[in-house]
This record gives sequence, C-alpha cells and structure tokens, in this order.
Amino acid sequence: MRPDEYAAMYRVEDSHWWYVGMRHVADALLRQWLSDRGGDLRILDAGCGTGGNSAYLRAYGAVTGIDMAAEALCYARKRSGLALARASVERLPFRDGAFDLVVSNDVLCHLAVADDRRAARELARVLRPGGILYVQLPAFEGLRSHHDIAVHTVHRYTKREVGRLLTSAGLQARRVTYANALLFPAAAAWRFARKRDKPEDIERSDVHPVPAPLNTALRTALSLEALLIRVRDLPFGLSVIGIGEKSA
Repeated sequence: MRPDEYAAMYRVEDSHWWYVGMRHVADALLRQWLSDRGGDLRILDAGCGTGGNSAYLRAYGAVTGIDMAAEALCYARKRSGLALARASVERLPFRDGAFDLVVSNDVLCHLAVADDRRAARELARVLRPGGILYVQLPAFEGLRSHHDIAVHTVHRYTKREVGRLLTSAGLQARRVTYANALLFPAAAAWRFARKRDKPEDIERSDVHPVPAPLNTALRTALSLEALLIRVRDLPFGLSVIGIGEKSA
C-alpha cells in the first residue's frame, strides 16, 4: 500500500467501526476454541500492519507480529508489548509448531502474496498440533472496488475457496462463514456506485474517519452480528472467515 494508507490505518484502527466490530466477530468465533487457554497462548499475527489487531490479541497471550511493509512496522513499533519482524507469510522465520494461534487478516489476498496456498501451508507449518489458524479475507469478487485497488487486493474469496485453502494446508476446517452481513446491502450499493468514479479518485481506500454517530451505529451493528455468528454461519457478507485446526 501507499505510505499514506498506513498512516490512515494507524490513526483510526483503534476506534473505526470496521476494525472494532470485526474484532468482536473474531472474539465470538475464537473463544469457543480457546476459552480454556485465554491469556496463555503463543500467537502470530501474520500480516500485522500497523499493529492494532496485534495489540488486541494480547488478551489471548504473547503476540509476535510480522509484515513485509517497513512503513507498517514503524507504526506497529509504537505499540508496547509486541515482538515484531519483517517477513513474508510465504516464508516465515519460525520453527515448526512455534505458535498456538495464527491470525491472518486480509493478507493472503494481497498483491505481495504470490501463492495463497503456499502461504496457508506456511501458516499451518508454524502451528503446534491442535493449534488454530484464523484467516479473514474479503468476500465476493463482484464487490471489487476502489478500496481493493488502493490496498492491493488481487482476489476476493468465496466460502468454498476459503474452505479449500484450509484443507489444502492440511488443516481441518472447523468453521467457515461470511461476516459483516447486516451492512452488506448498503456497502455493496456504495461500492457499485463508486465503480463510476474517475481514475484519479480510486486510489484511496475506505479507511478514513467517519462521523461519530455513524461510527457508533455501524460498530453496534457488527457487535450485534458477533452475537449471532457465535451460533450460526452467515450466508453472505463483506468478509469470509475460516478457522482451521491442525491435527494432533
């Protein structure tokens, strides 16, 4: 991404509705697998960006974050309690079985990842037996927009594709579901409308501040969805999330 996109991410990711709401969704999905290990895990944030999600993951244990972008790591280093390294998800500098939990949010879809299956296998390699991989990716290629251009997304996934990605890495697909379904109609309409933007307008992502009342409303919607996603898969959404378990 452009350096100014990392600056924008760092400014908003602790309070922006998308980041906060999707963390609630992650909590809802992860706690059923990790409830007996909370605070005691070895965690890899694979593609940590500017470190907001890494900081949140400290509630589960000791966090190591990696990213290929030096600009992103400069911001992540401003957060305390994180071990950070510059590395690719396709070639991780860690031993086999080093982590209990690996989290990868909107990374395997990136231009810098030449082979998403190879990257998934590498994420699985560093999991201990019984460890969990949590992968979040953008959903539905038809929703491609200016945002994907700005953040270098080369592919948007379906639920079936994410399931195959987990199994091709040798993991058991424990859960695959869409997320951010409540806001899907409005967001899809907005993205389709933006397809008519002029070329000079499409290099900016959707990562920017929104008015406080709107931010609160959108965050609340995702938080409510997190309650629903605990008990059932969602049939559509802006993201697709997969949870894979490494066989013991």
